[in-house]
Amino acid sequence: MTTEMLKQTDETVLLEKGTKVLFKELGYVNALRFLSIPRDVREESVQRHRKWQEGLHKDAFFDDVFGK
Repeated sequence: MTTEMLKQTDETVLLEKGTKVLFKELGYVNALRFLSIPRDVREESVQRHRKWQEGLHKDAFFDDVFGK
């Protein structure tokens, strides 16, 4: 890895370079398609944990973690 790669880039410069690469490599239409792909909504961590707990079987969990 070069020193240039390790240097942190200003966000504005990073966005400009990134979009230039996208347009060059994908073309205008596909770059715009890529940029408009919906991102998954990030689930709040407490809600995600509660969903995980709902499907959890305490005895099976303890057996997995601590052994029988």
